[in-house]
Amino acid sequence: MRAELKESTIDLIYADPPYNLSGKALTLVNNKTGGPFYKMNEKWDTWSYEDYLEFTDEWISEAWKLLKRSGSLYISCAYHNIAEVMFSAKKAGFVTKNILTWYKTNAMPNLTRRTFTHSTEYVCWLVKGNNWKFNYVALKEINPQRTKEGKPRQVRDFLDFVEMPIVQGRLRLKDRNGRASHPTQKPEKLIELILTASSNVGDLVLDPFFGSGTTGIVASRLGRKWIGIEIDRKYVRVASERIFGSREYQYA
Repeated sequence: MRAELKESTIDLIYADPPYNLSGKALTLVNNKTGGPFYKMNEKWDTWSYEDYLEFTDEWISEAWKLLKRSGSLYISCAYHNIAEVMFSAKKAGFVTKNILTWYKTNAMPNLTRRTFTHSTEYVCWLVKGNNWKFNYVALKEINPQRTKEGKPRQVRDFLDFVEMPIVQGRLRLKDRNGRASHPTQKPEKLIELILTASSNVGDLVLDPFFGSGTTGIVASRLGRKWIGIEIDRKYVRVASERIFGSREYQYA
């Protein structure tokens, strides 16, 4: 971000950074409630707490520099790292506009029976200046909730609490072994909501944790320009083939 991009040139940043959840392996191959379950256990998601704080401060600080004064930063997170994200964003100068709740309608059930079921993630919406973009009319059009007459409803019941399944089935990118190509592939509809809300046709969108390339797919479909940054060669290949190559969602 620091080496390749100019300051104050980006209209919208969507980030799905590491949650710092890895470090312990867990597999339930014979799980009967939703197919085989593998706990995410990736090297890029394993940090000491001090290193994770420093990393979060650094990339959010760079996001601040890259955004235009009218720009927005959206950050996906979970209860594990929302405090660190919000604290770093506040230090950088961002103002919080909303915290969206993504209710995962097909989340894993409560296997341990020692906690409440973890069925939600969050998207923090942060702005840099006072002239942020918010396309309310366009959001009403994509709101799946309708009145009895079939007309678009207000977005109160849609934006703050978004009901959407985890990506599964034919929409899930898979390798030759049938395992997910990326452990945290986000739904296209979730990214569509964000890009519709806070960018316009022709705007430049940055995803600094590009992963499987969902932001690029959605941005292209909505007429936005985009930049994706990804350091893992495997995911670079997955995203490149998904966006520019084969339409078959099967990758090595």
